[in-house]
Amino acid sequence: MNKIKTIILSTFFLALITPSLSLAESALSRFSHLHNAGLLVTDSHGQILKSKRANQSFVPASTVKLATAWLALSRWGETYRFRTDFFFDHADNTLSVKGSGDPYLVSEELTVIARQLAQRGIRQVDRIALDNSLFEDGLVLPGTGKSNNPYDAVPSALAANFNTVNIKKRKGKVISAEKQTPLTPFAISMKKRFKRGTLRVNTGRDPHNAERYFGELLIAFLRKEGIQVNNHIVGEKAPQMQPIYQHYNSRTLAEVIRPMLKYSTNFIANQLALTLAADAYRQPANAQLVKRYMNSTLQAHFHWKSFNLQDGAGLSRRNRLKPTQLVGLLHDFKRWKHLLPKKETGVYAKSGTLKGVSTLAGYLVQGNEWKPFALMMNQPVPHKLRNRIAIQLRRTL
Repeated sequence: MNKIKTIILSTFFLALITPSLSLAESALSRFSHLHNAGLLVTDSHGQILKSKRANQSFVPASTVKLATAWLALSRWGETYRFRTDFFFDHADNTLSVKGSGDPYLVSEELTVIARQLAQRGIRQVDRIALDNSLFEDGLVLPGTGKSNNPYDAVPSALAANFNTVNIKKRKGKVISAEKQTPLTPFAISMKKRFKRGTLRVNTGRDPHNAERYFGELLIAFLRKEGIQVNNHIVGEKAPQMQPIYQHYNSRTLAEVIRPMLKYSTNFIANQLALTLAADAYRQPANAQLVKRYMNSTLQAHFHWKSFNLQDGAGLSRRNRLKPTQLVGLLHDFKRWKHLLPKKETGVYAKSGTLKGVSTLAGYLVQGNEWKPFALMMNQPVPHKLRNRIAIQLRRTL
């Protein structure tokens, strides 16, 4: 009788695990039949564990953000903080702001800025002058779409809330969808775009929209601190004088990159790429300088050949990387592996998605060993196939 029970229980538990094993088996089996896909997995010492078309170039999609993160962390370090300088001319009560490309100037930061300016004795502002000269005017990086969605927000040296507006309608009245963010005239001007509910959109391709929105938010926060401010916003270079206040973002570079990798924030990635280029070449950043900086720096460090990066976010379909190149980068990225998001149990990676493109690159973790891997599929596949492949690779290698 006990023997029968044992057989029944064994059969039952086998039935429980068989579907998952079968599902995993079908993932790698399906991958083996793909004609435009590549894979490389190595152990922590670089020994190849599994490889298929590892030296073929593919469109990497958002796995490019791994390269952008590596470039930023290598140049500035984890503890780096973006700094924004503020100047005040007492002769005409002009408050000037010099943009530094800070990708995380959110409402909470503007609150601190306004408070600090008030504490420095500013009581009246007649003009607000915004200096966006760190980036070329009207800049749009390759691959950026024309939609109103936040992921198509264009970069600017001064940017509030990722150059996005978040509003909602309640009983026909427009209000801010964020309690920490005041409602501004520019935000109200968006009301015709929707009838009800919540609307989160980017500020558009016109760089003056982002400039106007930043200025309006700054005015609102200054007024909350009791400062009298005129609605006079202009774009002009910051004066050559001692800043009245230098604001260091409360987030370190590591704390900026972690959400960029987790949520695949295109805006942050492109802000970083542009600021890196401006910092390196000491001139206003543009798409060509971004391409030049990314490609030359990666080539010099990793000695890569036959690759091409056009933007920091991975939006361009002209981007090309090989599984071998991504894995090589990941070996060097291990000191920052804690910044990668968890995709599955024991899988920490950055995914990438474009139409007909599905990629995943990161680490398969077994105990204390972090095995770099890069999976690149440049043909239509089920969305979760990349995760299923990673799960099986971790189980079997």
